[in-house]
Amino acid sequence: MAGELVLLAGEISPYVTAAVGAYGGAVLARVRDEAADATVGVGRRMLQRIFGTREAGDVPQPVADLAADPGDPDLQAALRVAIRARLAADAGLAGDLREMLKDASVSVTASGERSIAAQSITGVASTGDGAAITR
Repeated sequence: MAGELVLLAGEISPYVTAAVGAYGGAVLARVRDEAADATVGVGRRMLQRIFGTREAGDVPQPVADLAADPGDPDLQAALRVAIRARLAADAGLAGDLREMLKDASVSVTASGERSIAAQSITGVASTGDGAAITR
C-alpha cells in the first residue's frame, strides 16, 4: 500500500507543481480561472481535493514553500511527502486522484511552419535556418 501511495504521489506531482507555479499561494482558493491550461487546472483541482479550498493566506506549509520557489526539487519532494501523508490518512482520496489522472489528458499542438510540438522541452529546440547552437 505505501509503495502505491509513493507512485501515485509521483504521478500527480507534475500537475500539482504546475498549479502551484501558476497560482502560487492562491492555488487552494475557490476562485476559478478559466484561462488555466489543462495541466494547471487538473493540478489545482487535485490540490483542492487533497488539502481543501482555502484562502490564499491559509495554505499548508509545503504548498506555501513551493509557491515561493516552484522550481526547487527539494520543495517539490516535500509537497509529495505531504500528499503521501494525506493519501495514507484518507482511503477515498487515492481513488479520487486516480480518477482525476485518468480523466486528465495532455494535448500538444504544433501550428505553423517549422513549429515544434512537445509536452516539455528540456534542451535546445531550433527550427531556424543556419542556427548556431553553442554552449
